[in-house]
Formats: sequence, structure tokens, C-alpha cells
Amino acid sequence: MSQHQVDIKTPEYVSLTFQPAGLGSRTAALLIDHIILTILNIAIIAGLFILLIDMPLEFYFMYDFMSYQIAITIIGLFILNWGYFFALEFFNGGRTIGKKMIGIRVIQENGHSITLLSSFIRNFLRIIDSLPANYLVGMLMIFFHQKNKRVGDLVAGTIVIHERKRKKSKKKTIIQKEIEKRGLKKADIDIDEWTLKAFSEKDWKLAKTYTQRLHQLTENERNELTIKIGEILLPKIGQSKEGKTIREIEDLLLLVYLYLRDEWEFEL
Repeated sequence: MSQHQVDIKTPEYVSLTFQPAGLGSRTAALLIDHIILTILNIAIIAGLFILLIDMPLEFYFMYDFMSYQIAITIIGLFILNWGYFFALEFFNGGRTIGKKMIGIRVIQENGHSITLLSSFIRNFLRIIDSLPANYLVGMLMIFFHQKNKRVGDLVAGTIVIHERKRKKSKKKTIIQKEIEKRGLKKADIDIDEWTLKAFSEKDWKLAKTYTQRLHQLTENERNELTIKIGEILLPKIGQSKEGKTIREIEDLLLLVYLYLRDEWEFEL
């Protein structure tokens, strides 16, 4: 595991320190992902085999029918094996299943979450990194590059870093106590990954500031702030402040905060 650190200044002029994921952790994550993909590939191929066996005898003489089945399977396998990395890294905060289990994630080199274009580029270039076999080019790049980058990372402007889980403080914050007091949980509202991508870092800071100031204001100031923030954030989850009480709007904003905290607030 690589122990060196990389300092990066974000566009907001905030300095962040990253520990790039080394060859060992990235290889372990990739191995897990490939085991999962292998199981899925075998299941799909076995499904096709069973389908062909169960076909009436006359279908075997229909060349076009069998060709279509095989072609669809091949296309499906390609989409699965390439789309697995592309989709999970974009929709799951830069983490495939393997990366999540190992504790690493992909982010932009400026410290922001990976974008759709960056995810597409870095995974499309797996074709080069996998040459000539068994990801040899990619492994050599990761081993020798100062920031442990493969070709896909260089072109896409991404970096794979180690995550540290938030340290659970024994002393709960005021907002944590308030959320528990209200009995609010993320399961109370369904916000999918695509919707979460509509929130920017600015939205996260707005939600975070709102929760921090919630107990510092008078009732009138608090209600006014709740309405203003609700007008900005609630439409992004398909909700409106119309017809809702102040308490209901506050609850929704606190739930949005819980989702955005898991998306944006991580230690590096």
C-alpha cells in the first residue's frame, strides 16, 4: 500500500490531503470486481445454454434465430463488463463493489466527485490499461506513477484514494440529537443516485450550514430560513414546500442533509 500523500487545492481554495491507493489495494478491489463479473457472466452464458437446450428441435434449423440469441448475449456481456465499472463509479460515489469493500474510491483530481464524462473516459481506456494481458500496462503505470495513476486516470483527470470511515464521536452533535429526537432516518425518503448527482457541492454546503444554524436562530428567523432553503433544495428531490408545515419542511431538509452528508462528507 502506498504511504505517500498528495496535497491538492480545490477550486474553492481548500487544501486537501489524499493518500493515493496503491497497486495492492487497487488489485484487490479489481479482483473482487472480476470475481463478481465472472459469476454474472457464467450465469448469463448458462442461461443462454439452458434456453437453447429447451428450444424445440425445429428452432435449431433456424439460423437467424440462433444467431440473434448469441449476438444479443455477446452484446449483453460487453455492456455488463464495461458498464459495471462505468455505472458504479459514477452512481455510487466513485466506488465499485470491490473498491467499497477495500475502502478506496475514485474522485476528480480537484477533490470533487467523479463526473459522468470522467467515469466514461477512465473506463473506456481500460482497453489500453489491460494490454497486452492481465492489466499489465495499467499495473506498471500505477506502480511507477507518483500518484499511482493508470492511463485512464491520467486522461480523465481522476485519482483513486483511500477512504477513512468517519470517526464516531461518543459526544453527539446538536443536529444528531435533533434528528434522533425526531426519529428521522434516510429510509423515510427515497432519493436515488441519479437525483443525488443533481446536487452540487454548493448545495451540500447550504444544507450543512442550515443544520448548523438551525438552533442558533429565533423562531421567526428559523422559519424564514427554512422556507428559503426549502425553495432551493426541495425541488431537486421532487418536493415542494407548498401545503407543508414548517416542521415538515424542516424534516425533509434534515433528510436531504443525511443523504448529502454521506455523498460529500468523507475523510481523506
